Amino acid sequence: MVVAANGQAPLLLDLGTGISSIASVGAYAKPGEGFRGTALVTHLHYDHVLGLPFFTPVNHPDARLDVFGPRQPDGSLADAFAALVRPPYFPIHLGDLRGDICFRDLSAESFSVGSFRVTSRLVPHVGPTLGYRIEFDGKVLCYISDHQAPPDLHSIADVVLELCDGADLLIHDAQYTVSEFRAKPDWGHSTAGYALHVAREAGVKRLCLYHHDPSHIDDDIDRMLEAVRSPADAAGIAVVAAAENLAVTL
Repeated sequence: MVVAANGQAPLLLDLGTGISSIASVGAYAKPGEGFRGTALVTHLHYDHVLGLPFFTPVNHPDARLDVFGPRQPDGSLADAFAALVRPPYFPIHLGDLRGDICFRDLSAESFSVGSFRVTSRLVPHVGPTLGYRIEFDGKVLCYISDHQAPPDLHSIADVVLELCDGADLLIHDAQYTVSEFRAKPDWGHSTAGYALHVAREAGVKRLCLYHHDPSHIDDDIDRMLEAVRSPADAAGIAVVAAAENLAVTL
């Protein structure tokens, strides 16, 4: 997922295998230069990191990618990625990629990336996991890709409300139906209804349902979207379901 703004190097939200298909990132390289960009990684589960060695723009001698992600209990973020991209799991080591990949360990911090203002907070999930609030030119995007909903599907962590407060767009975990959540209450995810609850309580303007379950087909996702559309409309929240090549302009 790419966040683009005028005059800014792109932000990549996580490094899943989907980034291998993002051809447009080449447009962000200045003439005669390699790719420049920043990745905001929420956590280190495979579905959020396995795309890095397949991201061809960083395999260029002039490329630079800054990777921000959650501080790990044992070792650094750089160590974790180096352990992921190496034989026998991959034919080369991470350091063999020709670009410059730099890592920064985060917890609860606020910092600037170009003219973007980024706030990170540790959110409920399985293992150290960050949510991000991204501000630029008066607009706010909040990205909470994986969020362990509480058993009551009602209470909300204060840090989540802080990140989402008044956001123009919230991209939020909505992996499960209610019955699926009851069967997997500690697998680290939320329902579409809970995502809407977070959006409503935080005063969010738009909600994008995200992190679809791999077993769900398009019809399943459409049904989950329809189930929350009426209450979302009543709350004045525009809601969509994430889809390949979806673009949202703020």
